[in-house]
Amino acid sequence: MVEARASSTPDLPARAARRPRRAMAEDADLRQHFPPRPSPATWDAAGQDRGQLLTGLLAPPFATGGSDTRERRRLGLIRLLDWLEQQPDGCWQQRWASSGADAAGNLAWREIPTRWLRAAGKGHQDPKADYVMFSTGLYLMICGDAIRPSLSWLLTPGTPRLLVTEMARSRDPAGFAELAASLQDDPASANTRKQALRSIAVILAAKGGMIADITVGDCLELAQIPVSAGGRVRSLAFYQMLQSAGVLDEAAPLTARVFTAGGQLSAAQLIDRYHLACQPVRDLLVDYLRERQVTVDYTTLQALAGMLGRLFWADLERHNPGISSLRLSPQAATGWKQRIRVKNTSSGHAAAPADVPRLDAVNVLTTVRAFYLDIAHWAADDPARWGPWAVPCPIRAEEIPRDKHARQRKSRMDQRTRERLPALPALTASVRAERTAAADLLAAARAARPGTMFTAGGRTWHRTQLTPRHHSGRTWAEDPGTGQRADLTLREHRAFWAWAAVEVLRHTGIRVEELTELSHHSLIQYRLPDTGELIPLVQIAPSKTDAERLLVISPELADVLSAIISRIRDDTGAMPLVTAYDPHERVWNPPMPLLFQRRFGLENRPIGDQAIRNLLRDALSRTSLTDNTGRPLRFSPHDFRRIFVTDAILNGMPPHIAQLVCGHRDINTTMGYKTVYPQEVIDGHRAFIARRRALRPGGEYRTPTDEEWDEFLGHFQRRKVAYGTCGRSYGTPCIHEHACLRCPLLRPDPAQRDRLTDVCTNLLDRISEAEHQGWLGEVEGLKISLAAARQKITQIDELTTRPTTTDLGMPAFSVNP
Repeated sequence: MVEARASSTPDLPARAARRPRRAMAEDADLRQHFPPRPSPATWDAAGQDRGQLLTGLLAPPFATGGSDTRERRRLGLIRLLDWLEQQPDGCWQQRWASSGADAAGNLAWREIPTRWLRAAGKGHQDPKADYVMFSTGLYLMICGDAIRPSLSWLLTPGTPRLLVTEMARSRDPAGFAELAASLQDDPASANTRKQALRSIAVILAAKGGMIADITVGDCLELAQIPVSAGGRVRSLAFYQMLQSAGVLDEAAPLTARVFTAGGQLSAAQLIDRYHLACQPVRDLLVDYLRERQVTVDYTTLQALAGMLGRLFWADLERHNPGISSLRLSPQAATGWKQRIRVKNTSSGHAAAPADVPRLDAVNVLTTVRAFYLDIAHWAADDPARWGPWAVPCPIRAEEIPRDKHARQRKSRMDQRTRERLPALPALTASVRAERTAAADLLAAARAARPGTMFTAGGRTWHRTQLTPRHHSGRTWAEDPGTGQRADLTLREHRAFWAWAAVEVLRHTGIRVEELTELSHHSLIQYRLPDTGELIPLVQIAPSKTDAERLLVISPELADVLSAIISRIRDDTGAMPLVTAYDPHERVWNPPMPLLFQRRFGLENRPIGDQAIRNLLRDALSRTSLTDNTGRPLRFSPHDFRRIFVTDAILNGMPPHIAQLVCGHRDINTTMGYKTVYPQEVIDGHRAFIARRRALRPGGEYRTPTDEEWDEFLGHFQRRKVAYGTCGRSYGTPCIHEHACLRCPLLRPDPAQRDRLTDVCTNLLDRISEAEHQGWLGEVEGLKISLAAARQKITQIDELTTRPTTTDLGMPAFSVNP
């Protein structure tokens, strides 16, 4: 038995404890590759004496404005130097640090020198005047590089607005002018540019030097400094501004998103997210993942860590405190297998269901069983390493209902496809109409002058006056009736990309990750060798099966792709290169001219799979489509893939060709995507009957003669009796000796009910007479006939009271007008 050892990790929620640890590991790795410039204890400007400092900071380029402005600057600088001289000896930077002002932030620090000034009897009656005076002096010392505040001081609570103006005027006017020139034609908003310039001014204030001296490490250090709200710098546009201006070196990443998107976690980091108490089992799981890491991709490795670390061992530790061995007791194994089949979905609301069946329970059981079997197999090759953990597997093969799970999954997916295939025309019509309406509305708004009214789509809008915050390539309008303001540029952007995503997905059947990886290089052409005709093709990059494939571009798809390319080309006609992040493998792809990209701030960014899902959700919310339960219909990108396969095979595409188009390794996977419809069953059954008829002897299907036909019709005429119609088979004699009243094959005629009532009355009289005469044998037979007669009367009553038709209803998708 392996002894357990308590983990030193505090008992925190997985999500709360996981993110700081991951961020710390990734930040350390980034800082190792891109170290910031060191912060020296002193430098030339910080070591100047009082006279040198006054002479330099009160002369151009620091001296500006009229005499009153220069006098305020002089007085503020003198008062600030007086206060700093009261601090322990050292350079001006060391005195600033020892005063405690740096830790107070760029607003609260002024209280410290103001209190000193009042104690000396030199303060103003209004403390705000002292605040402004000390701030003016500090700006001069920062721009003159005599003091370098920390990044946290410059960001708490926010970067001073005057810092950018003063830095651009006195520290590096040429550098700021080059930045402004490089972004002259950029469609980014004025607010985005302003925030970027503030961040650059912050780096200059904290690190010194000019804009040309800024390094990637300086940018990384700024991006990782928490602000007062506990977050980070909200905008990383400053990095793109420096990158576009050519300030950073060639080794710099092409996008600042590398500072925020994490890389791949190691096997130990994947397991440590679940804070396992038993250290030996934790080490075993880490070793197991390292062994499997060579043969699986990172997504599979993450799934293995989640199933083995969270769903298996963490669950066992939670319900069996002190457990330290893989040899589970029958009670522990049974309890875990019962718990793993359900999952808790409660969200704090009383109406929310607590436990629902876990759809991937079979995958969890299979993974845990493979874990035990792998260790037993490896123990034969390396008994010292794996032998102590080789124990009987608590999961038997027959406990994993693979076939049942596959059938249930197939049934769910078929039902999902049957619900969405009829709704696809309504969805495509909706996104097409929304795209046209949004484009027309945006065009009409751009043609109108700000502050005027315009009409588009039968509605009147008011073109909103631009504010400095919204002065960009965006167009805003206001609904006069409701007063609600709308970003028409954003509306048109969402409408276009929703239409593009729906059209590409339904015409190609590709996966959503393949959609986001489509690039300008994916469009190729093939010339037929016999006719010389050019066939346009789209090349799908290897994704799930690591095998690329080619799809023929239909005319409809060609229109969509041409619209996308025309939209994203820049002014020179070139396709912008974007750097995409693979969230599954957690790696950065090289820059590519991706088709699904958008302008975000100062850079072009790819449209990710989650953005595609959000666009589909918003598009469906405008259609009012509902499922069979009346709830709003939801489409996932993979639904288009199932619909594509179903529609292709139903319209004659051979399954093996559909397999190649979809990129499946196994044709059974393709047939699993295909949904069976009743019309297909009917046609297939009729074709089977026709083939069976063709194989039977032809004499059995000859045309009957007149005598045979008359004899056939006469048989049914001769089955008519007094009480109804005989239901015996054609060509068979009566086996009940014509005792029709007692025969179960007699179908009584409702018109003969009175006759049967008279028969029952007569039978009752005969039974009374037989009992009076003592004919007991006769009584028994008469009672059987009486019961049969009464049963026939009951059948007649049921036939006459039963409704002739029953409305079963027709399932249909409701479309609200």
